[in-house]
Amino acid sequence: MNKKILIWSITAALAGFLFGFDTVVISGAEKKLQLLWGTTDFFHGMVVIGMALWGTVIGAFFGGIPTNKLGRKQTLIYIGILYTVSAIGSGLANDPWTFAVFRFIGGLGVGVSTIAAPAYISEIAPAKDRGKLVGLYQFNIVFGILIAFLSNYLLNNIGEYAWRWMVGIEALPAAIYTLIVITVPKSPRWLITKLRNDEAKKSLKMISPNLDPEKLMMEIKLEMDNTVPNENIFLKKYRFPLILAFLIAFFNQFSGINAFLYYAPRILEEAGLGESAALLSSIGVGLTNMLFTLLGIFLIDKLGRKQLMYICSFGYIISLSLVSAAFFLNWEGSFMPIFLFMFIAAHAIGQGTVIWVFISEIFPNHLRSSGQSFGSSVHWVLAAVIPSLVPVLFSTIGAGIVFLIFAIMMVLQLFFVIFMMPETKGVSLEDLSKKLINRKK
Repeated sequence: MNKKILIWSITAALAGFLFGFDTVVISGAEKKLQLLWGTTDFFHGMVVIGMALWGTVIGAFFGGIPTNKLGRKQTLIYIGILYTVSAIGSGLANDPWTFAVFRFIGGLGVGVSTIAAPAYISEIAPAKDRGKLVGLYQFNIVFGILIAFLSNYLLNNIGEYAWRWMVGIEALPAAIYTLIVITVPKSPRWLITKLRNDEAKKSLKMISPNLDPEKLMMEIKLEMDNTVPNENIFLKKYRFPLILAFLIAFFNQFSGINAFLYYAPRILEEAGLGESAALLSSIGVGLTNMLFTLLGIFLIDKLGRKQLMYICSFGYIISLSLVSAAFFLNWEGSFMPIFLFMFIAAHAIGQGTVIWVFISEIFPNHLRSSGQSFGSSVHWVLAAVIPSLVPVLFSTIGAGIVFLIFAIMMVLQLFFVIFMMPETKGVSLEDLSKKLINRKK
């Protein structure tokens, strides 16, 4: 593998580290903030905590616009600025509304990063290594989550204003990321879609010095010749990749992954584990997530995306069925953490590793950012809605039925993998475009 491509991919993937860190860092400060500002549970949940999530949803909805108009690289730079401003502003905030506004800004960075970073890496990566290189984005997310838990632990007892340091410390990696992402080359595929051919040729020579830039440019131009000006992903000929993006994002969240991550302490407590639940869920889940994400990245270009989705589907079905059974049959004690870690491992090696890779591959060059935005939006809207319903569902229909529903949804995911999901391993983006798009429509 070209070492420069690896370095540039890692640099872009660091947007995922900031994503993971920003998402989880609030967990160490939120109780202190509610006591400090005396906010109600509703206001605290919807505004102080929830504003970042809604920023993520809006960032995912509209992030395709700057990614397409300004380019992948420029958008990555702006993402770093958003994270930096958010961290500094949140750390200095003196009231809940100001805090929420700056957290919203960070949420915008999270949402846009799920579009720009995978799109950029997929466009500079060789086909044979594309899975593992785009998978670095997901690895950085789980690594950022783990570092946020560790950072919160280390900063927890430094004094009255520990919460300011917890949320403000992110400005340091965010500023470093912003500076180093300036050094990456622009995506040649994006440059060609904008008819900036001379720049594209220079970028291609930097990225793939052993390949003939004219040949690759011709392949990309041939793909563009089958397009019409100002078309969008909702045309009939793009229906199949659109359905694929929707379904993989849909099943990602209907696995119940965010319900597990957000409510792990509550789930473990209800299973009789007691006060050790919080520590077990944060550190144990974080480590399991990271280790199996690493395994998924190692395997994604060897076994392929579809094989990892088979593994994770069976892992989901088994672990979720066991969790459901534990609630129905009152299996208390040490069983539930084992089932929880089985579930996290299944997710990390499959959906967690595959989703951003797969969505970044299935759309043509000129519509990749729009396709990423669509898939990311489905993911984040469901990530907002499903966990918010979990406490109500637990108290009405019961946890056993909730996890049984998740298990049934994963049986449907298995059918999706068997009958619909194409294998994208080792195929060039241009060849995938020919394969997945119905040109007759």
